[in-house]
Amino acid sequence: MAKQIAHKCYKCFRMKAQTINPIMGQLPEQRLDPGYPFQTTGVDYCGPLQAADRKGRGSKTIKNFLKQESLNLAQYMANEGIDFKFIPAYTPHFGGIWEAGVKSVKYHLLRVLGNARLTFEELYTVLVQIESILNSRPLSPISSDPNDLTPLTPGHFLVGRPLTALPTSSLINVNPNRLQRWELVEQLRQNFWIRWQKEYVSELQQRTKWKTSKGDLKEGTMVVIKDDALPPLKWSLGRVRRVFPGPDGVNRVADIETTKGLTRRAFNKICPLPINEAVETQDFNVGGHVKDQRGTGEMSAPPRSTDELAH
Repeated sequence: MAKQIAHKCYKCFRMKAQTINPIMGQLPEQRLDPGYPFQTTGVDYCGPLQAADRKGRGSKTIKNFLKQESLNLAQYMANEGIDFKFIPAYTPHFGGIWEAGVKSVKYHLLRVLGNARLTFEELYTVLVQIESILNSRPLSPISSDPNDLTPLTPGHFLVGRPLTALPTSSLINVNPNRLQRWELVEQLRQNFWIRWQKEYVSELQQRTKWKTSKGDLKEGTMVVIKDDALPPLKWSLGRVRRVFPGPDGVNRVADIETTKGLTRRAFNKICPLPINEAVETQDFNVGGHVKDQRGTGEMSAPPRSTDELAH
């Protein structure tokens, strides 16, 4: 009896809430069907990045590019017929390949740049060089035989050949104070290459996860929505109104009705409550407590039965 009462305690459940783990989805059709580069593209925002307004001492760091060019970017995309399809909030694993690419860039880029005050042109040069590094990664296993052909890279699909640059001397161990502006940009590129290649090589091994589904959600289920910015006792309480299956028929996204309106979240942010059918018909307030039907206050925990509610 003690275990049952503790299992149905809302405060205890919030502190160790468990999400639902559906089986890993199949590759989308766009990854399997032949097509032109950028026919279907995944985009993620990597930033904001600070740039110096000018060279020399007394320069200030800014990021006004999006503010100045937001209208032009929107008009350009509309004229080109670009149609955006957004993934649910807080679900980077839904993006998959482009989320992994942005993560590998952003993680090392912030550490390589450090306190370097680069102008917009210098920062743009570094980003283009990093783009070339990522698009030069091998897509097929590399053999140790020197007579084998060059491995296939993303650059072959973009420009029809590998993306290569002129060799330069190593500037890794040189003091940045002794470098000119262009040499400083080249040193940042070399530092990024060393950091990124070690991470990419370690990711070439096969990884397996989400091989089976663990749990499911049905319409009308009471759930708690996880929020990394809030403590567990302040997570929102809601009721599932609609679930969205993927192409393979497995549900992975749901619309949840809360006191603040309808919210769409993936299953990795949803924790179903261990409550019975008698409690599912009760009303809940913002804090997740059952409203007192007598109008005199609220209860600290949901009742286990309608008889307990009457008392």
